[in-house]
Amino acid sequence: MIVRGRIRAVDYTPAVPAQQIAENLAYINWTVLTGAAVGSLWAAALGRLTTQATKGYLGFVALSAAVLGVLAALSDQALPARTSTWDGPRELGLWLIAGLALLYAIALLRGRRAPWLAWAGIVAGVAVLLAGALSWGGDAAGVILLFVQLAVLAAATGGAWAAMILGHWYLVTPKLPEAPLVRFARLLTGVVGLQVCLFVVWMAVGAGPSGLPGFGALVGPWALFVWLRLVVGLAMPLVVTWAAIQTARTRSMESATGLLYIDVGLIAAGTILAAGLYFGAGLLV
Repeated sequence: MIVRGRIRAVDYTPAVPAQQIAENLAYINWTVLTGAAVGSLWAAALGRLTTQATKGYLGFVALSAAVLGVLAALSDQALPARTSTWDGPRELGLWLIAGLALLYAIALLRGRRAPWLAWAGIVAGVAVLLAGALSWGGDAAGVILLFVQLAVLAAATGGAWAAMILGHWYLVTPKLPEAPLVRFARLLTGVVGLQVCLFVVWMAVGAGPSGLPGFGALVGPWALFVWLRLVVGLAMPLVVTWAAIQTARTRSMESATGLLYIDVGLIAAGTILAAGLYFGAGLLV
């Protein structure tokens, strides 16, 4: 559980898991909203720099990142323990992301490439996630591990949202080439695959403040949430995203969009579980 920006020892009794997660809902909310805002902005920038996605689609994704950035900044203000020296920079960074995303959306909708705005948004996202890791990661190793976790959660959450929106774009603009959707889905598959690898490594070494090596978290009072994270938040999105790639390659865009809808829900659930397990139990998964 988080107290004054640090994780204290968790009492591992059967009644604790749900209570611990409930007590840290504000931090879970921050993780989901920040990840979605940062990841969506990254996706818009990557889409503009590396694909032929339409300006309307990319502008909409950037605009959604701006809205999510505002919500994330407001959620930061609502955190119960704001005593870290990184509270101010973290919140300021979220407002900066919202502003940059709005400017980027306007530039994209006007048909401009605006590469400097794209890179500024990418750097701002990294800075916000680093500020979060410095706030709650503890020692240097903990900060690095938490930063990696927040970064991959952001890439997965924002990437799933951006891919699903792109699938919708094909339903109203059927003549678009399938390459952008296939590329987004492949990148999302890579991100989820990386999360699976990190899950295995972190379980094996006991990464996180609780330090339960040798896959000890797979049993005990937190086992249900850990298994849900693995099955619902990682294994199922990996399969669904792979299926979305195959359907997109055959231009079955309605099927691909439906699969990506499912993906958004699964990955969001996985992000919630990962955040709950870190802030509630001190587990990196």
